[in-house]
Amino acid sequence: MSRAPEPPDPEAVYERVGREVAARADRLWEVSLALHGAPETAFEEREAARLLSGELEREGFRVERGVAGLPTAFTGRTGTGGGPCVALLLEYDALPLLGHACGHNLIAGAGLGAALAVRGALGGEVPGSLLAVGTPAEERGGGKAVEVEAGLFDGVDAALMFHPGVHDWVHAPLTASARVLVAFHGRAAHPTGNPTEGIDALGALIQLFNTLGVVERRFPSGSHVQGIITDGGRATNIVPEYAEGAFGLRGATTAALEELVEEVRTCAAGVARATGTRVEVTRDGARYEHFRDNEVLSGRFAGHLERAGIRLSEPVPGVYLGSSDIGNVSTRVPAIHPFVAIMGPDASDHTPEFAEAAAGPRGREVMLAAAQALACTAVDVLLRPDVPGDAWACLRSKAEAGL
Repeated sequence: MSRAPEPPDPEAVYERVGREVAARADRLWEVSLALHGAPETAFEEREAARLLSGELEREGFRVERGVAGLPTAFTGRTGTGGGPCVALLLEYDALPLLGHACGHNLIAGAGLGAALAVRGALGGEVPGSLLAVGTPAEERGGGKAVEVEAGLFDGVDAALMFHPGVHDWVHAPLTASARVLVAFHGRAAHPTGNPTEGIDALGALIQLFNTLGVVERRFPSGSHVQGIITDGGRATNIVPEYAEGAFGLRGATTAALEELVEEVRTCAAGVARATGTRVEVTRDGARYEHFRDNEVLSGRFAGHLERAGIRLSEPVPGVYLGSSDIGNVSTRVPAIHPFVAIMGPDASDHTPEFAEAAAGPRGREVMLAAAQALACTAVDVLLRPDVPGDAWACLRSKAEAGL
């Protein structure tokens, strides 16, 4: 009876991964710069998806476009199946007016490089499954939250990506977030002719802002509400019969976010009773869950990245860097989202300077280092039998603790 072939030695595969990334370095940078030079519009996002999926297809990945009902989403798949499944996430959308001031061109380049390097290092014989997942902009009704609900991450054992930033942090302190619309209905009247007949919907909305300003003092760390008036009436000589505000809510955890949503509902209902108005509170858009770091995987990524001379540390306690749809992935499957700096901590993303850095020499260096570290982490999941189980145990432990 013939013996099954011995699995590849991960240490030897790491070395081959390094050679594969180095061999593709110039092309990966060309792809990243192509994304950087043509940002923002939905048309350009389609072109970005076409470019990235084409690169995967040319190197032997089976590509499916328009997945999860999203025109600019795609998956590239390779592997034998029947074993662990790793998903490398590629973001490629840009910011309105600022272009790639969030560095998603580097995320796409690193994810692409990692996917190609793993397949190349294993000679095209990937045990299990390797996915490269194209994730469109969440702001245009797409993104990972939609892909999660469509089942795209079902069966995935590790979802891996990195994000350029101004800190070298092993994971992202990302909060849960949601948007709600609060609409007050009153009664129109002339403020001079029949003032007692009017019920001021705008006054009620303004009172809600004041009420939230008071109760916000007791919100837990990481929770806050930020609102704007989206409809405040039509004329100054008419008591507004309708007023609407949009509120962005954030919580350190998804549970804290839901408590905050109920707080807003309670405050709005109280204001409506006090002012004689009628109020409606509705969700607007997708909910982003908090990011749940998987220390088993993020620790391996950090170890691999340190070979390139980049050492990651824990985030500063109490500092939050926003919200992201990667949270919706991380609460369902083991996931990582480390930050790797392309500028110093005194700088900020979402600025013209950050967009410039995303096309500069430090951006290239970080993209290639991240590609190699992502690829080696994927190799760990595919070739080290204990890693997927440990990663799932970590996720279940955090879920049970509500973290």
